[in-house]
Amino acid sequence: MNMQQGAERADAILQETLTAVRPELRWNHGPSSESGCTNTLNKATGTGAADRSILILTIVSEQRRGALLGVIERAWKGRGYKITSMRTSPTVPALYASTPEGYSLSAEVGGEGQFRLSAATPCLTDAPVQSPTTKPNTPVRTTPYPQRPDVRDDFWSAETPAP
Repeated sequence: MNMQQGAERADAILQETLTAVRPELRWNHGPSSESGCTNTLNKATGTGAADRSILILTIVSEQRRGALLGVIERAWKGRGYKITSMRTSPTVPALYASTPEGYSLSAEVGGEGQFRLSAATPCLTDAPVQSPTTKPNTPVRTTPYPQRPDVRDDFWSAETPAP
């Protein structure tokens, strides 16, 4: 598998994650990147890795962040992914996982409640990587990164604990 194919699989993993969440979250692509892989002597190996990310633009209240992370955790476990660690901070919690194929996943809450999902490929055959082709369900934002959540949702934005 080359880096482009790996990036496409990373995009698919992120879309599968979004599909598991109901009510639907509003999202847009976050930054993508790619880098070369090196050996223990810091020498190039002819392989590289790609990172993909999604910014959640639905406002997820502090009271509902744990519920959303729980949905994501169950979805990942249901696909056979291994939860590798969790950050239990009340303000910036996070969930980290790995797939059997070696992809690294994260669901992190950042400043102002910004949820970010990311998927990084393992080292794969070096190849050019194109931008994601999946269409976001919100207009592309032209504001500086990271765009802050600005879409209210009756469920995810509610300031009461999830039922």
